[in-house]
Amino acid sequence: MIRELTRIFKLTIFLALAAAPLAAQQPVLNLTLTQAQAYAVQHNPQILGAQFNAQAAAEVPLEFRSTLRPAISGAVTGVGADGGTRVAAGGLNNPVLYSRVASGVLGSDMITDFGRTNSLIASADFAAKAQTQVTETTKADILIAAASAYFGVLRANSVLSVAQQTVTARQLLSDQVTALFNSQLKSQLDVSFANVNLADARLLLSRAQNDVKSAEAQLALVMGLPMQTEFMLSEEPLPSELPAAVEPLIQQALQDRPELKDLRLEQNAADSFTKAEHDLSHPALSVIGAAGIVPLGDSKVPGIYSGIGVNVSIPILNGGLFHERQAQAELKAKAASARTDDVANRIARDVRVAYLNTRTAFERLNLTAQLLTQAQLSLELAQGRYDLGLSSIVELSQAQLNLTSAQIANVTARYDYQAQRAGVDYQIGALH
Repeated sequence: MIRELTRIFKLTIFLALAAAPLAAQQPVLNLTLTQAQAYAVQHNPQILGAQFNAQAAAEVPLEFRSTLRPAISGAVTGVGADGGTRVAAGGLNNPVLYSRVASGVLGSDMITDFGRTNSLIASADFAAKAQTQVTETTKADILIAAASAYFGVLRANSVLSVAQQTVTARQLLSDQVTALFNSQLKSQLDVSFANVNLADARLLLSRAQNDVKSAEAQLALVMGLPMQTEFMLSEEPLPSELPAAVEPLIQQALQDRPELKDLRLEQNAADSFTKAEHDLSHPALSVIGAAGIVPLGDSKVPGIYSGIGVNVSIPILNGGLFHERQAQAELKAKAASARTDDVANRIARDVRVAYLNTRTAFERLNLTAQLLTQAQLSLELAQGRYDLGLSSIVELSQAQLNLTSAQIANVTARYDYQAQRAGVDYQIGALH
């Protein structure tokens, strides 16, 4: 009885451990392409990082603008000194020193620096807007990555389906040839060829299964859901064919690509900063005031003090520092302009290449369909000739290989076209 109870207990533990992975298995996530892209935009950490950088950049103009606003600070000072002594070395001023304890407030307000701060604010505004375009660029990158991964999963599943059908068909042929060999109607060579083809189909199936898992892992990464391992994806309708000419698409890309918008804004920021550096030679006018009380101190120090003054700062000579800063800003602005032109040229090339690749992918839809039709016909004829004893197993095996290759080319052509078409939308700045 004890042995029986022990056996039942061990069996219960085993079943519980075996069922645990199944219980922990995540449910299948049903998605359309639009939903997958929405998940990616919502959960991918690259988007969050770009948004935080844009928010940080938006604070910089406020930092510069604070220079034009009044500033007030408080101070508490305690001094112990030999009464009436003065600071004699280290400067042109010689303030009198008195022992005292005092508290008060200091205030200052920039009246004008003749445009320099406003130019700095404008430069920072352009830089903040440029960072917003970086966010849009990141979003477009995530959207095209999600589309590519989505169609990659569909493509891998289609190849897996072809591999499964191939294994089934070649297993059937292997069984038939083996039965004929046992009846001494076929040779051992026929059995060997059939088994080789079956083994090759099983290798194809193994690779296809691995490719499905790899594609799903890539999709999960792009979507920001790395623990999700099972997907059920909906088929997407074929997109419309591209226009006959590529030039309108290039013009749209030069207008709408967020990278170019970003670079143009950065160029504007560089131009505004150049103006601010030119304004370094302008004077600055400010108001300074102070007020407070002296509850303890030398009798010569009044108990209450206050004062206000106007200060004009005029740069005269600083060893050429301002001139060099102006020259540096001008060179950086020219570099920003050259970089914008270079990226525009690259985008025009990328649009043209994507356009050509997509048109080729569209043509492959009909070509692979014709190839599949011919491969199926070839296999039917080869099968008939083999059954009648008019050809060898080699001809039939080659026909099977051709059919498998045509099936894979046909099912992948659809998703290649869809992925290439999404790539064109990305290149012209239509993904947002």
